[in-house]
Amino acid sequence: MSEYKKIKNEKINIDAQGKTIEVGREKLMIAGPCAIESYDQLLATAKFVKSVGANILRGGAYKPRTHPNSFQGLGNEGLEILKAVKKEVGMPVITEILDVRDLKDVYDIADIIQIGSRNMQNFSLLSEVGKQDKPVLLKRGLASTINEWIGAAEYIMDESNEKVIMCERGIRTYNDYTRNTLDLAAVPIIHKETGLPVIVDPSHSTGIRYLIEPMSKAALACGADGLMIEVHPNPDMALSDGEQSLNFEEYSKLMKSIKF
Repeated sequence: MSEYKKIKNEKINIDAQGKTIEVGREKLMIAGPCAIESYDQLLATAKFVKSVGANILRGGAYKPRTHPNSFQGLGNEGLEILKAVKKEVGMPVITEILDVRDLKDVYDIADIIQIGSRNMQNFSLLSEVGKQDKPVLLKRGLASTINEWIGAAEYIMDESNEKVIMCERGIRTYNDYTRNTLDLAAVPIIHKETGLPVIVDPSHSTGIRYLIEPMSKAALACGADGLMIEVHPNPDMALSDGEQSLNFEEYSKLMKSIKF
């Protein structure tokens, strides 16, 4: 077993508009659309998810997609929408960065900077994000081992930023029923080997709407520090990942059913 860098018990605090969320002591309940489509869409989602207990709003402005003709996000316009909704609803936000050139724009708005699975081993991006003073959510790569995932986190921490939150989002296996295979064993392993908080994304890990609730419960049962769930006012009309997004009624039902 490799010797991994462990955090020095540094607390990860997120300013939730006058209230502090201490990661590891309070569950991170991240919710919102995969992609920001409009101001009205994001505002309605933000107000709703906050009303039922979510404490972080997610919204993608830059979207890495498999095919170039797929919706790529609104870019800077999406960031401006996220900024406006954050101010109106009073909710901290997380959004993904794809390119070092966008770091200043993302930094100015995001309370948590997300590194997506496709960029988990973009080492120059990891190093630059590691020079910032904001929490970083690091998603596991599409087919990355735990050792590789932890190595990516060390790139961030070696630049003096130990405010890293790991996100298990499923890995690619021979299984072709779900979008990915959710590796829940990663949760206690990451806790033991690194001391870092780890949350679970049941939306990307399964790709199937009806599996989100049972996998959310399983994630919390094995010690996950939170969940990241895609929520959309009308998933069937979503421009990105509608099949793995919950509508408002479904998300409300989920939040009522989980115990944490």
